[in-house]
Amino acid sequence: MMKKTIPLMILLTGVLLAAFVSCSRTTPLEKSIKQALVQQDTTQARFDSLCSIITASPDRYKAYLTEGGEVNVEALGNLIEQIGSGLRPPMHWDVARYGLRQLSLTIYFERSGSMVPYDAPGGRGQLKKAVNDLINFFPTGGQTTINIVNDDIYPYKGSIDAFLQDRDIYASTQGVGDAAFTDFQKIFTRVLQAQQPGNVSVLVSDLIYSPADTRDVSLEKIFNEENSLATSIFKQYKGKSIIVHQLMGDYSGKYYPYNGQPVNYRGQRPFYLVVVADSKVMNAMAADAAFAQFMHPAGAVNSYRFNQAEQGVDYCVVPDWKENAGRFRIDHRDPSHLTKCDGDKTTGVLCLSVAANLGGLQKDARFLADAKNYQVKSMSGFALKVTPITPDMITGNNKAYLEGKTHLLTFTGEMQGPRDELTVSIANEFPAWIARSSATTDVNPSAPDFATTTLGLKELLSGIASAFGTGGNYTTITLKLEK
Repeated sequence: MMKKTIPLMILLTGVLLAAFVSCSRTTPLEKSIKQALVQQDTTQARFDSLCSIITASPDRYKAYLTEGGEVNVEALGNLIEQIGSGLRPPMHWDVARYGLRQLSLTIYFERSGSMVPYDAPGGRGQLKKAVNDLINFFPTGGQTTINIVNDDIYPYKGSIDAFLQDRDIYASTQGVGDAAFTDFQKIFTRVLQAQQPGNVSVLVSDLIYSPADTRDVSLEKIFNEENSLATSIFKQYKGKSIIVHQLMGDYSGKYYPYNGQPVNYRGQRPFYLVVVADSKVMNAMAADAAFAQFMHPAGAVNSYRFNQAEQGVDYCVVPDWKENAGRFRIDHRDPSHLTKCDGDKTTGVLCLSVAANLGGLQKDARFLADAKNYQVKSMSGFALKVTPITPDMITGNNKAYLEGKTHLLTFTGEMQGPRDELTVSIANEFPAWIARSSATTDVNPSAPDFATTTLGLKELLSGIASAFGTGGNYTTITLKLEK
């Protein structure tokens, strides 16, 4: 029986066709992403080239476009992560910061009776300057919108330039809404509902809960109401992150205490900037130096970020530092594993230093420099000293370890066994400044703490904390020690 043979031309055609089908499964976008990762070309220019591929073929790549026709950075980032995880070794490229150029800013400016005296002609105008700074230091070319809020939300009718140049913004907005009360339930709900992807909202307020018609209602009942209200609203938005900045401003005019007669007050009073955004957007802004002035407003005396997840930080053990004592060897396969650990021959003390970049944790310099905010666990009872890294500390010998880091964490102790695990974490605890800044009565402007406290602040903000389940750690560093 004769064997059937396949002509060579047909065979080659089949092979080429199969190859063509196989290649066609990889789109130009995917091919370009893979090339960027393999070539380690994770630059702004390369990211822009990927965006150009998408916008040049919108029908083909509609999954990576927003409804407005902009590149959906989150969707593109997910594709990049998918392709990178399939490489050997896996490769990563965080493109979230590039999406910040598309952000929009919405200001919600409270116009209630107790807010007007913050912008009195004779004062220094800290409140207005803080709002102007928010607008001026928002570094993207995105759209900025301003609203006036009290009993409801009302669009500001002037231009952005008109707002920035207005020397008496409360006179210019007189008659907008009902300044007799502030409906926080409506305001917070609508702020959260109105947020589209890429929007950053800021409420400028004294955060005094003042609903309509509170006659004969006890303060305790009001506090319970605002606490429950905050929890019920924010628990529906687990993907959001909130930063509350406390600032101080000159106040000259009538203050309206709860269930009391208006009183004239001249002095300092706290006000607040409440920043609301998706958690991923907040993380990206915190990590981008271009947003530093927006994220850390000038004049802020206290800040706290709600719904901040634990994150890793870049750190390394510094093998040769002036405070080190004893000896140890860094495992080249695992830089967090120290072998040959031995205390000083005279004292028995082992002292080692870790350089860490804590800049992305959204905490102020005072907080990060205080060792009391760190929890250290080890069998040997290591103690911690925290030193901010300054430019003069970086020399040729330690540049590779200290450059790009913000703090030195120096641990001192005596090894109590052949092995130990040294863990340091920064706990995400409800900050003490909120309780210190909260008042249970506001009828006496002569009280010593009147200038620095806000009625019911703790109840309002603890309600937000309950909604997000605030707790856990900001970050954790673990070292394995072995003699």
